Amino acid sequence: MKSKYVILASALLISVATFAQKDQIKNAEKALKSGDAQGAITILKDAENLVVNAKDVEQAQYYSVQGNAYLDLANKKVDESKNLLLAAESYKKLIDVEKASGKVKYSTQAAASITDIKGKLINSAIADSQANKHSEGAKKLYEAYLLDKKDTINLYYAASTAVNAQDYDTALPMYDELKKINYSGKGTSYTAVNKASGNEDGFNTAKERDLAVKIGTHEKPKTEAIPSKRGEIYKNLALILVQKGRTEDAKQAIADARKTNPDDTSLILTEANLYLDSKDFVTYKKLVGEALQKDPNNADLIFNLGVISASAKNNEDAEKYYLKAIEINPNYTNAYLNLSALKLEAEKPIIDEMNKLGTSDKDTKRYEVLKKQRENVFKGVIPYLKKAHELDPKNDDVSKTLLGVYKALEMTAEAKALKATMN
Repeated sequence: MKSKYVILASALLISVATFAQKDQIKNAEKALKSGDAQGAITILKDAENLVVNAKDVEQAQYYSVQGNAYLDLANKKVDESKNLLLAAESYKKLIDVEKASGKVKYSTQAAASITDIKGKLINSAIADSQANKHSEGAKKLYEAYLLDKKDTINLYYAASTAVNAQDYDTALPMYDELKKINYSGKGTSYTAVNKASGNEDGFNTAKERDLAVKIGTHEKPKTEAIPSKRGEIYKNLALILVQKGRTEDAKQAIADARKTNPDDTSLILTEANLYLDSKDFVTYKKLVGEALQKDPNNADLIFNLGVISASAKNNEDAEKYYLKAIEINPNYTNAYLNLSALKLEAEKPIIDEMNKLGTSDKDTKRYEVLKKQRENVFKGVIPYLKKAHELDPKNDDVSKTLLGVYKALEMTAEAKALKATMN
C-alpha cells in the first residue's frame, strides 16, 4: 500500500511542477509584452531545469519566448552580439523540438527571426570592419555562417576578416573548412543602378535585375563574372601554415587543392609563389610554364606572374609580363601602374650615387651624366603613368606620381594642367 502512495505523491509533484512551469512561461510572456525582456529571461531561467521534461508544445513555447526576449534586448542594443547569438540558439532549439514532434506552431516565426539575426550580424560585422575592429567582425560573420551553412560566402568573409585582424589562429580553421567544402565563390553578378539612390544594387538573377529595369526603378544593367577565390584561399592558408613553420603542410594543402581543381590557374600561381618563397627556383619556373601553357592569353594570369617576378626582384621578367598583359588588354590599369613603379625603381641607385659625389670637376661631370640618366627614367615612365591616369583619373597615387615626374622634368605647363584636375 505504501508504494502506491509514493507513486501517487510523485505524480502530484510532476503535476505541480508542470503547472508551475506553465505559469512561469505565461509570466515571462507577460513581462516581455510589458517591455521587460530581462525580467522575462530571469523568469524563464527559474524553469530551465524543468523544461527538458516538459511536453513538446511547452518546450517550443519556452524557447520561443526566450528567443523573443533575447532578440528584444539585442534590438535595444543591450549586449547586442551576445543576445543575437543567444536568441538564435533558442530559435534553433525551438525548430529542433517542433521538427521532432511533427507539430509546427512557432517554427515559421523562429526561422524568419534567424534570417533577421543573420542580417544583423552581417551588418554589425561590416560596421566593425569599417571601425578597424576586424576580430569582432570575423566572429560575427562566422556566427552568421553557422546560422545558415548554405550561405558559404559568410565563411569566406569571416576568414578574410580574421586575416585582416592578423588573427591567424582564428583564420586557419576557417580556411581549413573552406578547403573541406571546396569553396570557390566563382559565379556571376547581376547589378543595376538604383534611380532613386544612385547606388548600384545587386540581384540574385538576371531575370530579377531585368524586371527592375523594365519597371523603371533601375537603369544601366551590368553582368560581370566573379572569378574563383580558391587561389586567394589557398595562398592565405599556405602563408599561415608557413608562418607557423609548417611549410610542407602548406605545399601539401595546395597540391591537394590542385588535384581537386586541376584547371584553376590561380592555384598554380599560389603554388609557384610558395616555391619562390622557399627559393626553389626550378620548381617555380616549371609551374610558371605550366600556368602559361594552360592559359597563354589570360591577362590576369600574366599580370600576376609579373607581380610574382617583381617580388623576387626579377625586374626583367616582371617588365616582360606587364607589357604582355598590356598587349592582351590595352586597358589593364594595374599593369600600367606596376610597370611605372617598376621603372621608377631605377631612380634610387642614381640618387644614391649623386648624393655621394663631391664638388671636383670629375664629380661634377659624373653628376651631369647621372642627372641625364634620371631624366631618362622619368621620361620613360610618363607614357605609362599618363595611360594609368587616363584609365583611372580619380587615383590620387597616380596623379601625385605623375605630377612629381612633371615637376622633376620642369614640365611646368603639364604640371599646372594636371594639378587643376586634382582635388
